Amino acid sequence: MNTSVLISAEYSTDEARWRAVQRRDAAADGCFVYAVRTTGVYCRPGSSARLPKRENVEFFDTAEGAEAAGYRPSRRAGEAGAGEGPGRAELVARACRLIESAQTPPNLDELAALAGMSPFHFHRVFKAETGLTPKAYASAYRARKLREELSVAGASVTDAIYGAGFNSNSRFYEASERLLGMRARDYRAGGTGAVIRFAVGQCSLGAILAAQSQRGICAILLGEDPDALVRSLQDQFPRAQLIGGDAGFEQLMARVVGFVEAPSIGLDLPLDVRGTAFQERVWQALREIPPGVTASYAEIAERIGAPRAVRAVAGACAANRIAVAIPCHRVVRRDGQLSGYRWGVDRKRELLRREAVAAPGPAPGSSGL
Repeated sequence: MNTSVLISAEYSTDEARWRAVQRRDAAADGCFVYAVRTTGVYCRPGSSARLPKRENVEFFDTAEGAEAAGYRPSRRAGEAGAGEGPGRAELVARACRLIESAQTPPNLDELAALAGMSPFHFHRVFKAETGLTPKAYASAYRARKLREELSVAGASVTDAIYGAGFNSNSRFYEASERLLGMRARDYRAGGTGAVIRFAVGQCSLGAILAAQSQRGICAILLGEDPDALVRSLQDQFPRAQLIGGDAGFEQLMARVVGFVEAPSIGLDLPLDVRGTAFQERVWQALREIPPGVTASYAEIAERIGAPRAVRAVAGACAANRIAVAIPCHRVVRRDGQLSGYRWGVDRKRELLRREAVAAPGPAPGSSGL
């Protein structure tokens, strides 16, 4: 019988969770938290805090969910977290090292056994610590390792396949398109064989370039000089086949320009986002900031579960090459002042002004996280 299913069902209802709180069930820690409306704090099920009245309690799957609803951790929860955090983090770090060193990525049951947890509990703990599921972490690590191996001078594709942890060519070729966005030998040759269509236009923010690879949108660039934008695209993909002036691509270009002019309409396009797992976590958090709302770098770091990684968050924002669709313009300093922007602070200010007008709610400089 699947243990994870049993554990999930055990705390799947509010009634079951309340019973766990009443008996201060430490085994439920990590499965959910409870919040007390009258005090504005949340606790672990096993907390020794005074038992509240049932009508004042609501439940959340994660501490992040409780904080998003406006609750703060109780003092006892904070003290317990300080004691338990390093141990939990070390367990997850050991699991990461195992994923990185194993010839074949271990499955969830194996990782959970290493940590001494049920698969369900381990899955939640791992995602809470890293922002990724174990499977997503393994995939991100393998993709990064594969790119590193393919970039080694003189290394063959076969060497790279085994160096990245694939134990057979067939398993590699099943995953190579997903991991690289192109065939391995094309990636090895610096993008040779990749076809990227692009168009350059004008919008109220200046010149704009949009480009699409086989996987989706790979660049949205803003600037003053259209020729400089094309050169930037060439530098980004030096050996790809770049096709400009495609009449069929103009429709997509019109959608991109429309999105820049009125961001609140959304951009329902696939994004060809290449980056580290950390960057992808940051970029996903940016896409969750609604138009008309801003967040600080520190708030983004908190949101992705890495509160000390404020500088790394800023670096991920700077590395973003997909303007507006991945809205790094909505990230500001802690005091609400505008910080740097790849396409110019004036454009950032204008984008925020438009969004504030189009989307009623908090004004630029206020946090919506």
